[in-house]
Amino acid sequence: MEGNSTAINITETPKERKGKAPLLSAPPAKALVHKAPKGGYKRGLAIFDVVLRLAGIAAALGAAIAMGSTEQTLPFFTQFFQFKAQFDDLPAFTFFVIANAITAAYLALSIPISIVCIIRPHLVAPRVLLIFLDTVMVALTTAAAGGAASIVYLAHNGNQDANWPAICQQFNDFCQETSGAVVASFLAVLVLLCLVMLSAFAL
Repeated sequence: MEGNSTAINITETPKERKGKAPLLSAPPAKALVHKAPKGGYKRGLAIFDVVLRLAGIAAALGAAIAMGSTEQTLPFFTQFFQFKAQFDDLPAFTFFVIANAITAAYLALSIPISIVCIIRPHLVAPRVLLIFLDTVMVALTTAAAGGAASIVYLAHNGNQDANWPAICQQFNDFCQETSGAVVASFLAVLVLLCLVMLSAFAL
């Protein structure tokens, strides 16, 4: 009969269904861009800060030891007097030894704070504390080195107006050791100045 129509269902096999499936391309994965951590230069400055502190310890401690062990006795003497020179005969040299010992101890104790700046380079409080304490040590060490340098200058050249003779012709070893100690102390001052500028730059 013409009015009756039969519907034939054609089932698709899984293979055909696969062939007709639209090709969906997976969205491209975003490339992971690793940004360089901010403050990398601050970490580098903090590492250099530790190196400078070690150098400052060597300079200040060397100056204190050199001055504190300075002593010379001349081979000739009288019946009542022996010609001898040592650092504690002069208050300026005694202050020099104490000040440089304090500076060396401070620099050693400040290294943990500087290490904190390596671990946490963005922290501001440790840097501010180091600037303040380093500046105090600059003043202390400069005063000690300047006072000792004036005594060393008088020992080498004397003062004709005050009738103070130069003693370095007799106490040659004593003058050489004290001069070397003063130079080492001024090196410690230079290191401390670099530390102050470094901390200020890292803020």
